[in-house]
Order: sequence, then C-alpha cells, then structure tokens
Amino acid sequence: MLSFKGFPAKDLCDSHLVASRRSFLRVGSCGMLGLSLPDLLKLQSASGAESTVGSPLATGGPGWGKAKSIILVYLQGGPSHLDLWDPKENVPDNVASIFKPISTKIPGVKFTENLPKLAQINDQFTMIRSMSYTPNGLFNHTAAIYQMMTGYTTDKVSPSGQLEPPSPKDFPNFGSNIVKMRPLEEPMLPFVMLPRPLQESNVVGKGGTAGFLGKSFDPYTLYPSGDDLDMNKMDRIKIDDLKLRPEVFSVRLQRRAKLRDLLNAQMPAINQAVESFELDEYYDRALSLIVSGRARDAFELSEETDATRDQYGRNTFGQSCLLARRLVEAGTRVVEVIWPKVANSDNHSWDHHKDLSKRMKNQSAPMLDSGLSALITDLDQRGMLDDTLVVAVGEFGRSPQRGVSTSGNNNSDDGRDHWPYCYTAVMAGAGIRRGYVHGKSDKTASAPLEDPVHPAELLATIYHSFGIHPETIVYNHLNQPRELVKGAAVTRLFS
Repeated sequence: MLSFKGFPAKDLCDSHLVASRRSFLRVGSCGMLGLSLPDLLKLQSASGAESTVGSPLATGGPGWGKAKSIILVYLQGGPSHLDLWDPKENVPDNVASIFKPISTKIPGVKFTENLPKLAQINDQFTMIRSMSYTPNGLFNHTAAIYQMMTGYTTDKVSPSGQLEPPSPKDFPNFGSNIVKMRPLEEPMLPFVMLPRPLQESNVVGKGGTAGFLGKSFDPYTLYPSGDDLDMNKMDRIKIDDLKLRPEVFSVRLQRRAKLRDLLNAQMPAINQAVESFELDEYYDRALSLIVSGRARDAFELSEETDATRDQYGRNTFGQSCLLARRLVEAGTRVVEVIWPKVANSDNHSWDHHKDLSKRMKNQSAPMLDSGLSALITDLDQRGMLDDTLVVAVGEFGRSPQRGVSTSGNNNSDDGRDHWPYCYTAVMAGAGIRRGYVHGKSDKTASAPLEDPVHPAELLATIYHSFGIHPETIVYNHLNQPRELVKGAAVTRLFS
C-alpha cells in the first residue's frame, strides 16, 4: 500500500522527529477537505531550502547533471561475482566457478553461462570489477546494506554484524537526499521502493528511510502481499490510496478547490498573512496528484504487452523492473528495486552459503539475467537511457574460496561466504560509458588490481550524475553539519 507520510510532529521535544500515526495521510482515503497533503508539499519545499548549505563547491565535469532519474537494482544478499560476471580460469578447484565461462559482446570479457542475455548487451553498460572496502569489524548484511545505501557506517554493530532497527537519527538513504535536493515539479511520486524492504533477519528497513531528513522524504513503499517465493505477487498490486473515493469524483473535487478560493477571497487578512507560504500552489499540486491519475496509471502492469512482460520475466523481480521503468516514465525520480528475498535466506536469495550450484543456476541468476537485461534494453529503445541512471549492485561479493568462513557463518563445499574486499557493480545510462570495464580484480577475484571503487565513491558518482556535489552539507538530528557522502565521484565512468 502506498502512503504519504506525515510531517514533523509538533508535540515532540525535537521538531524534526517523526509524527505519530495520527498525522499520516492516505491519499484518496482521507484529508480531502483539509490541507494535510498541501502542507506536506510545503514542508518538503521549506525543508529542502533550510537544511542544505549553499557553497561554492566545484561542479561540472563528465556526467555532471546528466541524470533526471535513477533505478537502483539492489541485489541484497551479496551475489557471487565469480559465478556471474567475473569468472576466473586456471585457478584452484575450490576457487573456480563450476559454471562455464562464455564470451560477451566485449572482446576478452567473460561472463558465466548464468548470464547469457546480459552477455549479449554488455556493450550497453559499464562494469566495475573493483568494488571494494575493508569492513569495520564483522560486517554482515545489515551493516553493509546501511553503508551502501547511506554512504556511512555506524558504531553500533552487534557481534553478528547486525544493526539496531531503523531510527530517526539514521543517515538518509541516498534516494531521500536526491528527492530533497532535486524535487519534482510534476504530480508524481518522487521516490518509490519495491517490492519488499531491506532486511536481514528481524532487522527490517535499516538504511531504507530518510532518517534525520524527516519522514516526508521517506520512500513511498509498495510491498504487495504474499510470501517472498510468491512469483505472482506483482499481479496483486494495491493502489487504493491513489484512487478517489467513489463518492468524490474529480469534477466535484475541483469544485471544492474553487469554493476554497472563493472563501479565501473573503479573507484578505488571512491571505496576506500566509502569502509567503504559497498555500494555493501546494493545494494545487496535491489536487493534481490525485486527480490526474498519473501515479495510479503507472502501476497498471496489465497495460504492457504479454511479450514485454515475458521479456522481463514473469516473476517478482522481473515485473518489479518493468514497474520501475513505468514509474520513471511517468516522472518518478528514484526507484529502488530490492531483490525480492530477505538478505540472509535460502531459495532465490543471493546468500549462497550452500547449494550455490543449484540455487544460482535455477533460481537467482535467471531472474537477474532476464530482468536486468530487459530493463536496460527497454530503456535504451525508448530513448530513456539518456537521462535515466541504472545501477545494479549488492552489499558485497562472495569469498573466492568455497567452503571457508569469513563472517562467522557455516559454509558447505558448494557455498561461498561474504566478501567485501572485491566484487562487481553494473552501471548504465545518463552518460555512463558503454562497453567499458572499470578496474580489474586479481587472479582469484580476491582484491582489486586496478582502480578500486568504494561504495561511498559509487554514491558520490550517483550524486554527481544528478548535479549534486557529494560534499553538499545537510544537517542531522542534532543540527550538526554532515556531508552527503565522504567520497569523490568516479568521473572516468562517464563518456
């Protein structure tokens, strides 16, 4: 269910903290006669102006400001780079992938047999084969996800590597920063996360919120009902919150707006007092979002041809990628497609501590191959890849040696453990170079040989693509200045 989150609570000691559930507004269900949604839009505008420090930071360079939107394909669980897109030959048996290497469109670049479709279009995207970082202590999924999504680590890491639940004090998800600094000017949902939350065990949503920016910059979440293994759950999307109630048709709603204008005309003193808040503008924007049906229509996957839906894959991941394209096409700024399985789990997960040969070949890899290849190809054919950035990455890779323990987990001979020291990411669109391989891993894909890229640098590159300097200052919950991310954009990724 989609919901517009409430604005900061006035009854808390710290005004930036989240409001109670009473202040949540569900579009189309309530608040039609009030100004809750316009106030929310006003809040976003005011908040965006107040908590960003203008500074003479250097701007420009390759790729600067090319992106108007981003689709993050987040492979939570940590896919094995050795068994997907960085296979190694002439290595010991316990390092080599059991899957055969295949040629790709780029001479000399090999994938494994698990990615035949992506191998045929890798001349359309960049591969970073040198993603790398050294963990602070025992780094399992939650801590690594938080770093990838926010650019920051946290001091409170449990012995298992898990973190505390989401908090208003958290650093914001990068998508929240983007929609705050690059707000939409059209009636559309700015930031959507689907089809499930970020999760390791019972820690749900860590790194997936606006944190200290406030609830108004949280993503709009679309989590269809059904088990993670339910491949048809995207056919049961509920968008009632974006529909008008049957008794409130659009003409009637617009008449209410006109009535409100007439009443305001009789209250010049009040109008003068609130003139600087541009309440009419925000009311009109709220009205437009509901009446236009633009957001509502974007969720209608049934409008796509069977051939297109088949191309993406008739499963949760594939249909989520297709929905991401529809949302961006309708004007959404940020879409995060979270791999539709909890990070530390089996069956369709990337957390291959055991049964890698079967699960990779029959479950996770075919869905990734179809969904990601279709997304990039579809965007390109529609001319949308010019200003839509696509990023596919997980929180880490998998250990070069099978059967060893690197994170305190047990691993079978047919499994690989967590490995943050070297892994692979994919980027496409918005000026990203085509057919380029950035960096190089060593003989066993254990460490970068050339041009290592830290997750913070990947986020800096994303901000750079939107024309946002990575060193832009925002203020946290204690009103302390913080950089968006402590890293420099890798401009060599752009053409």
